[in-house]
Amino acid sequence: MTTRETFERDLATLNEDLLRLGAMVDSALRRSVEALKTRKTDLAEAVIAADNTIDALHLELEERCLRLIATQQPMAKDLRMIAAVWAITIDLERMADHAEDIAQAALRMAGKPPLKPLIDVPRMVDLVREMLREGLDAFARRDAELAERMAARDDDVDTLYSQVYRELLTYMIEDPKNITRATHLLLVAQALERAADHATNIAERVIYMVTGSLKELNV
Repeated sequence: MTTRETFERDLATLNEDLLRLGAMVDSALRRSVEALKTRKTDLAEAVIAADNTIDALHLELEERCLRLIATQQPMAKDLRMIAAVWAITIDLERMADHAEDIAQAALRMAGKPPLKPLIDVPRMVDLVREMLREGLDAFARRDAELAERMAARDDDVDTLYSQVYRELLTYMIEDPKNITRATHLLLVAQALERAADHATNIAERVIYMVTGSLKELNV
C-alpha cells in the first residue's frame, strides 16, 4: 500500500469514527430527555456513564487528527477536512456534556412530583437531534447547502426556549414552591438551546471544509 493509499484509508476511518461519535451523542440526547419524561433513574445513569466513552472517543479523534497533520503534511483540501473533524469533535463532546446535564436534572427531579406536562422540551430535543443528524449528513455528503439550511433551524429552538422560559417564570411567580423544579427544567431547556448552538457550529465547519470559507451563521 502506498503512502497516499494509507493516508486515504486513515481519512476514511476518521470520517467513519466521527459519524460514530455523532450517533453516540444523538443517542445521549434522546435518552436524557426520555429519562426526564419517564422518570427512569437507570436510564439517566446510563447516559451519565456513557459520557466517559464519548469523551474517550473525542480525545482519540483529536489525537489522530494531530498525528495526520504532523506526519502527512496534508494539502489544503485534506487539511480542511481534518481541521473540520477536529473542530466538530469538540462540539459533539460538548453536546454530550449537555445531554449529561439533562440526565443529572432527571435524577434530581425523579423523586419529585412533575411540575407540568413536558411538551416543549421534547420538541426542543427533537429539533436539536434533527439538526445534529442533518449536520452529520452534510459532513458525510460534503453538502454546504444542507449545512446552511440545517443551521437556520436554530431559530426554531430559540423560539421554543423563549416559550419555556416564559412559562416556567410564570410558575415561579405564582408559587415559590415551584422554583426548584422550574429551575431544573429551565436548566434542561438551556442545555438544549446550547446544544443547538453547537450543531450550528458543526454546520459552519462543514461549510468551511467544503468551500474553504469560514461563515458565521445565525449571528
